[in-house]
Amino acid sequence: MALAKSIVAAALLLLPAVGQGREIGEVDTVFKWLGPNHKIVVEAFDDPKVSGVTCYLSRAKTGGIKGGLGLAEDRAEASIACRQVGPIRFDQGLKDGETVFRERTSLVFKTMQVVRFFDRERNTLVYLVYSDRVIEGSPQNAVTAIPILPWAESVR
Repeated sequence: MALAKSIVAAALLLLPAVGQGREIGEVDTVFKWLGPNHKIVVEAFDDPKVSGVTCYLSRAKTGGIKGGLGLAEDRAEASIACRQVGPIRFDQGLKDGETVFRERTSLVFKTMQVVRFFDRERNTLVYLVYSDRVIEGSPQNAVTAIPILPWAESVR
């Protein structure tokens, strides 16, 4: 058992650092007598390599006793909307399929992540959210796109 915990801890340390979400709000979907309710949470995160882009992610969060203790596995469904919120600047070189956001959705083996692609032909950033698991992921996904446009600074 101790060996398994050590292997899992080492694997988690190897995950690349990516953006963290800030919770914007939540709504309850199922009342639970014990532990927190099931809910949908909305989080915002900024692309770590593209300034001027913020993404909003909504996803299910499992409640109950297991959810309250962090032992439940959240559902794979999620929705994403990314928007230009300022002048878009690439702080570093972009790599297609690069993870820009990752969050655990179970104790160890399942994560929800957002990856970015750059459609050069259309000058558009494309963000894809999906859930994966060590053994079997889910085909459920959502996509959003941001055309890179000039940003007009407002005069006040």
